Amino acid sequence: MGQGWATAGLPSLLFLLLCYGHPLLVPSQEASQQVTVTHGTSSQATTSSQTTTHQATAHQASAQSPNLVTDEAEASKFVEEYDRTSQVVWNEYAEANWNYNTNITTETSKILLQKNMQIANHTLKYGTQARKFDVNQLQNTTIKRIIKKVQDLERAALPAQELEEYNKILLDMETTYSVATVCHPNGSCLQLEPDLTNVMATSRKYEDLLWAWEGWRDKAGRAILQFYPKYVELINQAARLNGYVDAGDSWRSMYETPSLEQDLERLFQELQPLYLNLHAYVRRALHRHYGAQHINLEGPIPAHLLGNMWAQTWSNIYDLVVPFPSAPSMDTTEAMLKQGWTPRRMFKEADDFFTSLGLLPVPPEFWNKSMLEKPTDGREVVCHASAWDFYNGKDFRIKQCTTVNLEDLVVAHHEMGHIQYFMQYKDLPVALREGANPGFHEAIGDVLALSVSTPKHLHSLNLLSSEGGSDEHDINFLMKMALDKIAFIPFSYLVDQWRWRVFDGSITKENYNQEWWSLRLKYQGLCPPVPRTQGDFDPGAKFHIPSSVPYIRYFVSFIIQFQFHEALCQAAGHTGPLHKCDIYQSKEAGQRLATAMKLGFSRPWPEAMQLITGQPNMSASAMLSYFKPLLDWLRTENELHGEKLGWPQYNWTPNSDDFYNETETKIFLQFYDQTGIWDHGAPHLLPPSQARGTREAPVYMSKRAASSGPPGSPKLPPAAQGHGEVPVHDLLWHPGPPV
Repeated sequence: MGQGWATAGLPSLLFLLLCYGHPLLVPSQEASQQVTVTHGTSSQATTSSQTTTHQATAHQASAQSPNLVTDEAEASKFVEEYDRTSQVVWNEYAEANWNYNTNITTETSKILLQKNMQIANHTLKYGTQARKFDVNQLQNTTIKRIIKKVQDLERAALPAQELEEYNKILLDMETTYSVATVCHPNGSCLQLEPDLTNVMATSRKYEDLLWAWEGWRDKAGRAILQFYPKYVELINQAARLNGYVDAGDSWRSMYETPSLEQDLERLFQELQPLYLNLHAYVRRALHRHYGAQHINLEGPIPAHLLGNMWAQTWSNIYDLVVPFPSAPSMDTTEAMLKQGWTPRRMFKEADDFFTSLGLLPVPPEFWNKSMLEKPTDGREVVCHASAWDFYNGKDFRIKQCTTVNLEDLVVAHHEMGHIQYFMQYKDLPVALREGANPGFHEAIGDVLALSVSTPKHLHSLNLLSSEGGSDEHDINFLMKMALDKIAFIPFSYLVDQWRWRVFDGSITKENYNQEWWSLRLKYQGLCPPVPRTQGDFDPGAKFHIPSSVPYIRYFVSFIIQFQFHEALCQAAGHTGPLHKCDIYQSKEAGQRLATAMKLGFSRPWPEAMQLITGQPNMSASAMLSYFKPLLDWLRTENELHGEKLGWPQYNWTPNSDDFYNETETKIFLQFYDQTGIWDHGAPHLLPPSQARGTREAPVYMSKRAASSGPPGSPKLPPAAQGHGEVPVHDLLWHPGPPV
């Protein structure tokens, strides 16, 4: 979601678009051959060996070009020309890409390809010119920073044929994901949004959830597998042509932090006790509901039972785990529907929160041009929420298939955070219109959502009957927040652990799915509910994998948003527990945010962190402080029931054939057809052989873990050990939240 992850040399818009899979950059062979890799800067790799390799590559390139330009005036003139032309090119491309995303047709695709050629030529032309400058000798830090970014051609460094193939693969993967449906042979189908998402959120029947979970992976994940190995080969080739070790090295360099992996591991370890206690508590609650046949109190949790298609957040099963059921309800959806809330109203409330802090209101173009709910005219659209910058200083839009509920109200604030960031840095040169790092762009809207989610603020919106205040009410609130924030930590951490290892070759195509489930077992304590094979590709059933959107940004954002929240609450004069703070109407808090956002990518991210929090480092302390009352309660509760933290019986997996009841599932789907929010015909259950797909390879269940084993498990024998390793923007700009 953040422009901050664009690599050097390309405006973030292009990079995001490329990663998203729309752009099919196909420069002429002649133009491609004119590009020589003379990358003169070093990527901030995450290991000493990678850093050394990249620096050596950069040094060698520099040595091959002894006549690099060092004239400040010439560099300034180049930057001015690049910025002027980029605004025009990027605006035209943004319009074409928006039209495609909101109306997927052959015609909009054709126009997008034409604009794509224009972008390709622009990138090659100015990237090649930028490589004539010796940035190490330039004195103006802004000019130096811009030229270093423009020097990285990213995918445009590929030869014409490979570039065409690469972008075709990206488009095929994204299209496959976007149009996938789970269908009965009679033709009635369910889409991911809102149909399957609603099934996963609302059903409490084991077999119904299994049908939706497996059906989506059979239709989306398995179909994307055929493209992924070649995608990996080509994205790595592009990274190496730009002086990186592999694509993971390129992605990590966006943070300009040599110790990034070590820093992230430290943060994860600090939060692990909180996650383990939450996991144990939720597992027991699921055991009460589903019984011992489906839940092992010392094993991993079947991944389809947590209220979300990817088990990345668990808030949809709050009703199953609520600590004090007799306390006042925390549910706001019923009130929103009764009061006639609309998607537009939800975004109006988000805009009001930003302006209450003294920040900028969205311009009229936003309300006239955004797509805030799913079209009902039959258009095919990309539903994944995203925020868009059109590079003219006044046109900013959101694309979201919004549903009226609290979850999407939070997403609305998240996306409006991107828009606010766009508006704050709109006067910077195009190359610097990004977040301080990718996580910053993701965190801004979520910071405000931490205030919006408080009972105090929801009561002020007339969505809760009272502000609460009792200990029971506080624990219920913190549990609901933890099901979103804490449950997400290991998922947001593992997605790119998997991808980085795919990029560096330690995970091969033969083991894509097995290693995916090894990581999900290790970090999340989850297992697949049915056997998986080499023919499955469950990572591909998650938007950010086929769309090539880096995911570690979400882990970073979930850490730093609590740091921001703590600092802004102090600026607002809040006293008392951090989880009760609401910064609404605090101009002091707004000023801190604005000062940091205005920097864009013009300075290293620790300087922006310093402006907000008074210190330059990422820290989990604020998040731990926020959830301390809940952790204390969880520890007491788990000790009372004799819970074993972790999943010592890590080999346990459910036997799906014992749980799959075709008759009951058909009844559920018929009921959902009558009450659900889609306009397809009544869905019916696929026969088990069709619903679960054909398994051509020997089945396996995930029984692997890292060398240390899952938390609470015995050390695994060498043959069972995995590798050690260290989470909603579409793209134009920001791929939106992690959902």
